[in-house]
Amino acid sequence: MTEMMRLGSLLRLARDTIANPREGAETVLSFAPPRQALALMFALVVVLSILIGEVVLLVSPPTDEGPLTGASPMAMGAVQAMFLYLMIHAIHIVGRFFGGTGAFEEAALLVIWLQAIFLLVQVIQLFAVALMPPLLGTITILALVLFVWLLVNFIAVLHGFTSLGMVFVMTVMGGFTILFFLSLTLTLLGLVPDPGAAP
Repeated sequence: MTEMMRLGSLLRLARDTIANPREGAETVLSFAPPRQALALMFALVVVLSILIGEVVLLVSPPTDEGPLTGASPMAMGAVQAMFLYLMIHAIHIVGRFFGGTGAFEEAALLVIWLQAIFLLVQVIQLFAVALMPPLLGTITILALVLFVWLLVNFIAVLHGFTSLGMVFVMTVMGGFTILFFLSLTLTLLGLVPDPGAAP
């Protein structure tokens, strides 16, 4: 576990995970940190993601108003934490429904690791915004493809599935479920305007 927390080891593991997601997932699962450590790791990746995201917003050109435009970093952190929490539960519950064997803690560890990898992607996006703005759209699309590819492989390893096609369908189902509940929650909190409300 100590070896995993070293920056150099984390960067090498991130590189190896991108090159071989299944092997990377198996390596991460072998660390098996206790639940208290998982909670701290969860909080850390959320905080770091919000900090990097705020820097990206500062150096980015102004954009059109969005549903969360102007939201405080604390609100954004709450939204991201909620999204990751729902993702963990969806991966665990939907996988179990289809006969998977992964534990909740293992699902949490893989989601945390996935988010950690995408902290590096956020850093790349930050450099793109500052140095090569025209490449930002391409990097964002590649990041989305990478996210789905890693997630599908992580779920396959977690639950012992062999068919990536089946896992992809599960991922899409879980994704729609997460978006529905997240959108509902944000609307109730007043962070997303109600479409039926009068302008």
